[in-house]
Amino acid sequence: MSRHLNVAMGQLGPIQRADSRTAVVKRLCTMMREAKSLGAQIIVYPELALTTFFPRWYIDDVQELHSFYETSMPNIATQPLFDLARQLEIGFYLGYAELAREADGLHRYNTAILVNTRGEIVDKYRKVHLPGHSEHEPWRRFQHLEKRYFEPGPGFHVRRAFGGVMGMALCNDRRWAETYRVLALQGCEMVFIGYNTPVHNAPAPQHDDLSLFHNQLSLQAGAYQNGMWAVGVAKAGLEEGVDSIGGSCIVAPSGEVVARCITKDDEVQLARCDLDWCAVYKRTTFNFDLHRQPHAYGLITEKKGETLAADGTQWGVDR
Repeated sequence: MSRHLNVAMGQLGPIQRADSRTAVVKRLCTMMREAKSLGAQIIVYPELALTTFFPRWYIDDVQELHSFYETSMPNIATQPLFDLARQLEIGFYLGYAELAREADGLHRYNTAILVNTRGEIVDKYRKVHLPGHSEHEPWRRFQHLEKRYFEPGPGFHVRRAFGGVMGMALCNDRRWAETYRVLALQGCEMVFIGYNTPVHNAPAPQHDDLSLFHNQLSLQAGAYQNGMWAVGVAKAGLEEGVDSIGGSCIVAPSGEVVARCITKDDEVQLARCDLDWCAVYKRTTFNFDLHRQPHAYGLITEKKGETLAADGTQWGVDR
């Protein structure tokens, strides 16, 4: 008997700086109710889903900066979302900024959690691939200071939940082949990826017209080459004067897009995902045990800042 999981995308329209967490959580709850009415078992929300995308500003007041972070989860503002999930018996994935008090002090992470149908957090992921820059760059139309406001998480892992093997990632992670491969090597059958992606790329404006294409390309390639489902969900639209892409979609292990959001507003779309379909690819084309040759992947070494072949010749020069 096939293992089907009904997955809803809870794409968000813009969140302005003045919007309260209470107002945002009401929007999330509205989408959760709609998802449940459509038969969803889990709804996936975007990265940094509780606030505006604050890394677009250079903020040197620590108190102001920390106002965008959550020190606990759930908390007073988000408890209604957890309560509703438990009431409706639906799970969710949620991205937010985390201020964590650890043994060696305070740490700031770009975080996502996975919550089961009982309203319980069953997994937490901290973003690995932080994009942008760490210092104020006033020449930009807007900043992208994730490297200043967050530190990288420890790595990728999977969790058995919702009848399958689930993984999580965030935004820029989706562009890196290692994200999907490390998860796939742990048996991942579905990865949830929330994102906030501006249309404009300050260092490479020639990419602006390709933003949506690159988003979908990354999700499709990652899903297909690793025999897994990929669920990418955006916060989109014109937020504080910055236009962000939408393009939320669910990609099958075949690389085909099976569901897509078509607006840049709050929108719910759903797909019925057969987790057993992953095995069709994991046991054939992408049977890692049978076809991968990991011994051949260690031929490149780093030496004095140059990438060299194992025999010492420079790639791209002597080959």
